[in-house]
Amino acid sequence: MSLKIGIVGLPNVGKSTLFNALTRSKGAQAANYPFCTIDPNVGVVEVPDPRLDVLVNLVKPEKTIPAIVEFVDIAGLVKGASEGEGLGNKFLHNIRECHAIAQVIRFFEDSDITHVHGGINPKLDMDVIHLELILSDLDTVSRRLKEAETKSKSGDKEFIFQAGVLKKIKEALEAEKLVIDMELDEKEEESIKDLHLLTNKPFIYIANLKEEELAKFDVEKVKKDLNLDSHKQILPISAKVEEDLVGFTVEEADEYLKELGLKESGLNAFIRSAYSLLGLQTYFTAGPKEARAWTIKKGFRAPQAAGVIHTDFEKGFIKAETISYNDYVSCGGENQAKEAGKMRMEGKEYVVQDGDVIYFKFAN
Repeated sequence: MSLKIGIVGLPNVGKSTLFNALTRSKGAQAANYPFCTIDPNVGVVEVPDPRLDVLVNLVKPEKTIPAIVEFVDIAGLVKGASEGEGLGNKFLHNIRECHAIAQVIRFFEDSDITHVHGGINPKLDMDVIHLELILSDLDTVSRRLKEAETKSKSGDKEFIFQAGVLKKIKEALEAEKLVIDMELDEKEEESIKDLHLLTNKPFIYIANLKEEELAKFDVEKVKKDLNLDSHKQILPISAKVEEDLVGFTVEEADEYLKELGLKESGLNAFIRSAYSLLGLQTYFTAGPKEARAWTIKKGFRAPQAAGVIHTDFEKGFIKAETISYNDYVSCGGENQAKEAGKMRMEGKEYVVQDGDVIYFKFAN
């Protein structure tokens, strides 16, 4: 599995500039007018993980494959998009299958860049985007509810249950509540899974700032100003800084970030936040032909982790030869770790740990 994040926001909030910088491309046009991004832009980014670099130096594989994140940038939304204003909501389907939504909110002042609301108002901007996503989901839920209610007349318990869940969700959406903030049990969540509701995805809020504002950004104060719960994630990023970093060497980038009082780039912080938000972690496979990072959910057992490589691995799983990352590195590689007794034979119930280096054995 690879992480897929949809990027949304109003026009002229720096969304496409950020996308260009994060994906190290100029594929998304960034211009000072609404609707410059007509088609969805998709960019694939390597997940920065120094542990993979260390493994590569030890193993010297023919090929190195990092974990990836896919960013999907759609046209800027405006108030009334769900009813056809601007470009309408026809592009929202492009992010329905994303794992999370990153909402870019403009905090920076710049008289040369117009704002659709005439002035900087992060709370209003956030609420407008929320409402458009809610209205889009409301349309999806209403259509499915009508269908479920019709089919439930036959007495089918499954459709009766589904109609009840959808009615509850419809009422919440009509009250302008995000589905992700509702208390749905596992069975209820499963019944709406195929709808891919936009407001049922985790949100990362990105505060787009000027470079000099990054170090002094007060996350807790901004959460309070935006009326966001404490567990919500808001990430200060300067699209301009990320754009500048594209042309820098590693040394120049480190020096630039240090001057700004930052420990890492916005891209690294963004991916780290997304992994944390979605409960993801990494395990590795390493050998002479290939060293590779694999993304899995925390709590995955060995067969599930094997299934990420290939479904046959999960079906025919026998065991997982496992070495923790620290043991692998401190011993100097697989053979040395094995000789030191650090390789473990794990079975079907083993819960894979972040950084594990694993070789799966399975029946053909």
